[in-house]
Amino acid sequence: MPNPPAPISKKPQPLGELALIAAIRQRASGAKSPSVRLGIGDDCAILAPPARHEIIVTTDFSLEGRHFRRDWHPAASVGHRTLARGLSDLASMGAKPLAAFLSLALPRSVASKSIWINGFLDGLLALAKTQRVPLAGGDTSESPSDHVLADILLLGTAPAGRALRRSTACPGDILYVTGSLGGAATELAILAANPRKFRKATAADDHPHLFPQPRLAVGQVLLRRRLASACIDLSDGLSTDLAHLCDESNVSAEFNAARLPLHPLTKALPETVALHNALHGGEDYELLFTARPGTRMPRSIAGVRITPIGTLAAVKKGTPQVTLVEADGRRSALAPQGWQHLK
Repeated sequence: MPNPPAPISKKPQPLGELALIAAIRQRASGAKSPSVRLGIGDDCAILAPPARHEIIVTTDFSLEGRHFRRDWHPAASVGHRTLARGLSDLASMGAKPLAAFLSLALPRSVASKSIWINGFLDGLLALAKTQRVPLAGGDTSESPSDHVLADILLLGTAPAGRALRRSTACPGDILYVTGSLGGAATELAILAANPRKFRKATAADDHPHLFPQPRLAVGQVLLRRRLASACIDLSDGLSTDLAHLCDESNVSAEFNAARLPLHPLTKALPETVALHNALHGGEDYELLFTARPGTRMPRSIAGVRITPIGTLAAVKKGTPQVTLVEADGRRSALAPQGWQHLK
């Protein structure tokens, strides 16, 4: 008697690498750019950067359990944040995006859920369209764990020798920050307390943690109009990123707590908590930059508020690298207390 046929499995099947690549290619095909001569579909992409420009390169991991949680973050937020992190690095150097490359490792449990994958691509490609950066390639793989692993590689361009840097600030320069601070850390705390609260959140609303807005337009104006003498993005927290800038430029800094532009979400917090989130919270993805004394700085650039918060000085023995001036005039050394991996 012949064996009966095997029962048909009702479990959802993984999408498969070829089908996943085809889906991403189809979703990304609408973003055309004269700089991308050949995009997804071949072994390599072919790019054509503008003449007399340099290539600016950055890469950023987004790791489940470290940078996001699937039970907290909407899939669109994960995709948006994956791209936004790298775009903020380009913004800090005044670069224009040239192309993005996405490497994505999915566990089988996720590869079988086209809803999550489509949501992730919705978030990533919506931001890519807004910022005019084509997705030109990448890689896909099965994750070695039950975690999603995403890596974004971004290429940008800047006029040769003109890219903004951390290492070019001078004593006497004025210290500025874009937008507002503390919102991302505050929203993350709200999310941790109620993981379902932002299940339907979208980029159309102000969600500083879930949908941060990289300041590309601001960075490009700072470069084009020669307004900034140095620049860094605020991904790890003001206290840590300002220390990075001081290290690279060999300067010290002093700034006023009362001048910090706090995000509206922090208004419901005790003053000390709001200040802590602004100083150390991280992931605001604003720009911290310096300008020479006498520079006529606009109050806003590309619709983003610009706030002077302090000054730079020469390094002196016995003087803190960063000094915080509190509202009552007291001065104290501010140690880096923002995010740092492997610590």
